[in-house]
Amino acid sequence: MWALVEDNAIIKIINNPKTMVIGDVRHSKNIFSFRWTNEEREAIGIYEIVFDNSNKKDEEYYINTNQSFDYSDGQVIASYGTATPKQLTDINWTQEQIDDPSLVGKAPEGADTDTVRIEGLKTIKIRQVKEASASILQKTDWYVVRKSDAGTAIPSAITNYRASIRIKSNEMETSINNASDVPALETLYTYTTNDAGVTSRPLGEFPILES
Repeated sequence: MWALVEDNAIIKIINNPKTMVIGDVRHSKNIFSFRWTNEEREAIGIYEIVFDNSNKKDEEYYINTNQSFDYSDGQVIASYGTATPKQLTDINWTQEQIDDPSLVGKAPEGADTDTVRIEGLKTIKIRQVKEASASILQKTDWYVVRKSDAGTAIPSAITNYRASIRIKSNEMETSINNASDVPALETLYTYTTNDAGVTSRPLGEFPILES
């Protein structure tokens, strides 16, 4: 991306190379190619944008601001403002909202003040854990079906494994529920590598069935 600067002010943001008229001169889009140096572009007011992502956060957990552009000391810098954490817990419908027929995205039929209007990150993350657990267990469900149909005993290794999946799922849900704020929740999913070269995250992982 580039910016057109005139009299120390940003006039236009340029997302893609294109023909431009600057002053009284028409320039082909080649001014954005390697054929022109940055110094040559800057001489006619075209500056390559420098991106400052220091305030940008993971969009899974935060709402980032739009980028703002600033020209200073011969550089055009694109930066973000302070990110806003997403909703951690559910927000329910209020009676006022339920009773307001003009509300955009009105309450579903039969809604009450216990009906969730906006799901929080905890609800979303816990659902993901439950879905992952169910998907893993499904791979060994046939042992359970076979026992029900034919009476064939389930191997103890399978029984223990299925129990360990449920235990780990409950532990993950507890950790998510106990997160005090969005940064704490994000930390649960953040992988780090220790001095021994082992990479892990506080939330942990589901056990793997030994073959």
